[in-house]
Amino acid sequence: MRTVRQVAKAARISVRTLHHYDAIGLLKPGHVGANGYRFYGRPELLRLQQILFYRELGLPLGEIAAILDDPGFDPLTALKGHREALEARIGQYRDLIFTIDRTIASLEKDETMEDNDYYAGIAPETRERWQREAVAFWGEDAVRAAQEKARGFSKEQVAAIQAEMEAIRGDFQRLFREGAEPGSDAAQEVTARHYAWVCHSWTPDAAAFTGLGRFYVENPEFRGTYDDGALPGTAAFIAEAMAIYAERSL
Repeated sequence: MRTVRQVAKAARISVRTLHHYDAIGLLKPGHVGANGYRFYGRPELLRLQQILFYRELGLPLGEIAAILDDPGFDPLTALKGHREALEARIGQYRDLIFTIDRTIASLEKDETMEDNDYYAGIAPETRERWQREAVAFWGEDAVRAAQEKARGFSKEQVAAIQAEMEAIRGDFQRLFREGAEPGSDAAQEVTARHYAWVCHSWTPDAAAFTGLGRFYVENPEFRGTYDDGALPGTAAFIAEAMAIYAERSL
């Protein structure tokens, strides 16, 4: 049997995440000691693996619970399905890497590219979905205004804004890795910088900024932006920090 801390370390998630999964009934420990300590065995480790695989594929927790609790659920069949989905992603990622490399070369040589070449590897339905999600979340007027504002940025401004976001993301990931609380002074200072960064495109109120944080967690592309290369759960940490900032400062 493994303790909650051992499982969290092995899966690279937070103890808080495991406590949450227990509270909502998604992943119960195999045994709870008289002292209240949680212990996990092989069945729980395998179930957690399935949960994390489905999260990588973008499924919400409620839907994952329904799948895993279905009497007809077969772990072996599910694993084969995960493998097929990941192979499809690998193929798409190869195309995206090629597009990135070609774009880098064109920028370094100050050469132009065909318009369609900028988006090779990004499926049209994906771009359309991004547009629909943005409109549904922020409203058509806000999305149109942000797009118009972005088109007015110079190449130097775009580079500075991107560098700023990389720095903010790195600081969030470092704080989460160090175990900082979302409401701590350090986390809130980075969150204030993040709010200012968001204001390059639009100025969200408290509800919109909190909602944006939820979007970072619920949308797999956005979640991957913060969790990739860092501890899983970083996006959730950022979302909580944003909600606290919105309540305190907006």
